[in-house]
Amino acid sequence: MRTLAIIKPDAVRKNVVGKIVSQITESGFTVLGMKMIRISRQQAEAFYAVHRERPFFGELTEFMSSGPIVPIALEKDNAVTDFRGLIGATNPAEAAEGTIRKLYASSLGENAVHGSDSEDNGRLEVAFFFAEAELADNLS
Repeated sequence: MRTLAIIKPDAVRKNVVGKIVSQITESGFTVLGMKMIRISRQQAEAFYAVHRERPFFGELTEFMSSGPIVPIALEKDNAVTDFRGLIGATNPAEAAEGTIRKLYASSLGENAVHGSDSEDNGRLEVAFFFAEAELADNLS
């Protein structure tokens, strides 16, 4: 099963990408693809379109386009559930000790990482950032 992780601009600025990737791989995830990119506001709006009517949409898309991000295609049995557990609650103040958000997030808005919330969204979100030919399980 696949899921998408995104190391968000706040964590990139804090220079903790390597620490987060290490925590992910040490938790049994296989990295199928990873890149550092910068997305436009329009790309952020397309990615987070499901939240378009939510009050935080503008702030979220502005933040996600404010600096480099690191999308990572991950694979593992129970990938979505396990990754959501690894990253912790959306609000880092409520996140469990040792989770990525508890360790590296500074606020509800700048919470270090994104994780897919369902298997279907995991597939869609991986495809948003990666062509199938870019993923390691398809390289020969």
